[in-house]
Amino acid sequence: MRGFERKPFFVAKNFRNPLEMEFRKEIEIWLDRFLQERTDLFLIDLKVSAADDITIILDGDSGVSLQDCLDVSRAIEFNLDREKHDFSLQVMSAGVGEPLVLQRQFVKNKGREIEVLLNDSSKISGELSKADDEKIALILRYRKPKEIGKGKINAEEEKEIPYSEIKKAVVKIPLSPEIQRIRRFL
Repeated sequence: MRGFERKPFFVAKNFRNPLEMEFRKEIEIWLDRFLQERTDLFLIDLKVSAADDITIILDGDSGVSLQDCLDVSRAIEFNLDREKHDFSLQVMSAGVGEPLVLQRQFVKNKGREIEVLLNDSSKISGELSKADDEKIALILRYRKPKEIGKGKINAEEEKEIPYSEIKKAVVKIPLSPEIQRIRRFL
């Protein structure tokens, strides 16, 4: 009957073992040292699970190569003590469909089409033209009715969006002409 005993709901829910926190801090220190030498790379996310599975997601001003991932992996792995922690380590670049989370990622993607989900759940798509410390600017292209007569004309406007209003932003991947033709028939 002991295996079916109920435990209080608050036991180990959000409790972090101090040793886990030290381990994460040690990883952060080695990662920070590496990134100070490689200023073209920057950290997107660092996850350390309770089972000591380490996941590091990087991006770079001019992309992230396989060699960059290997270098980060070596900088971390060779400086951690496997006698203290039995860990697994994954180092990867931010994926193509991953949301943009840092201002530096927006700067890197100037000139590309992005889709922005705003806090009010509306979506805006356009070419990223500017990105500074407080906001981004998109060039919106659309068709609007002529002021005089029938028909429509091409219109273009620039819209500024503060980071505080962005819930999610993703780079739109352009489709090849062949795929675009196929999609018309679906």
